[in-house]
Amino acid sequence: MFIQTESTPNPATLKFLPGQSVLEVGTADFPNADAAGSSPLATRLFAIEGVSGVFFGLDFVTVTKDDATEWDHVKPTILGAIMEHFQSGQPAVSGEGGQSSGHADHTGEDGEIVDQIKELLDTRVRPAVAQDGGDIVFHGFDRGIVYLHMQGACAGCPSSTLTLKMGIENLLRHYIPEVLEVRPVAA
Repeated sequence: MFIQTESTPNPATLKFLPGQSVLEVGTADFPNADAAGSSPLATRLFAIEGVSGVFFGLDFVTVTKDDATEWDHVKPTILGAIMEHFQSGQPAVSGEGGQSSGHADHTGEDGEIVDQIKELLDTRVRPAVAQDGGDIVFHGFDRGIVYLHMQGACAGCPSSTLTLKMGIENLLRHYIPEVLEVRPVAA
């Protein structure tokens, strides 16, 4: 088994491509070890000293390290843990735990606008940020402000504010005049 490794715009996060499916659908975000209970792979990765976050896409795993840890020291152990997991035949996530299509439900009078926001996120934004090992999902819409949750490599990325303001906000405002601003939210 050969696992490719790619850097991401977030220096604290690396993207690992095991060459096979990680999830059947959606994504799974494990921002800390306490959230990893439903995932044998995330649990295995959090057992490695220095790992502070784990995120799964359809065909990739992103791992975030803490500031005190150097990639040179932890990367071989992460590669070994990912290889051992896929050779074990266990699923990345047991049952439905942690997996989601991402977007929060929205009830209210702005349903048509929210549907347009979600459509643009799914077709224009999410595929691009998945290339960088992350995800950005809809969290809410209130009085012209779109609230988005950043996951994987996007969470804590130094360029995430620029991505939100210059990229996503401009895109949404161009297509949806009711959008005035985009703001990040914590999980």
